[in-house]
Amino acid sequence: MAQQTLDAFQVIADPSRREMLYLLSKKSLTINSLAENFDMSRPAVSKHIKILNVAGFITIQDIGRERHCMLKQDGFNELQEWINFFDKFWLSKFKKLEILLQQKSIK
Repeated sequence: MAQQTLDAFQVIADPSRREMLYLLSKKSLTINSLAENFDMSRPAVSKHIKILNVAGFITIQDIGRERHCMLKQDGFNELQEWINFFDKFWLSKFKKLEILLQQKSIK
């Protein structure tokens, strides 16, 4: 399956999938309810949902005859780790700059 090779950034690169995540941040939605928010075919919505599910951004639970989509933390962890790495990188650079500027102002 090609979806399993997608990283988190490939998953959120699609504006429709980002919008789906945003909608699911407010409440869980059935697949049909989620599909109503998009001007695309039901199979296209299902493909996006499958990608989000495989990548760990959502989980799908069968409740009665309905399939409910809910946010899941796993997919967001890869994004957070990447952002944290660069936060530390830039904080380190700014700290070095601060030290350098302090040394210059002392002279």
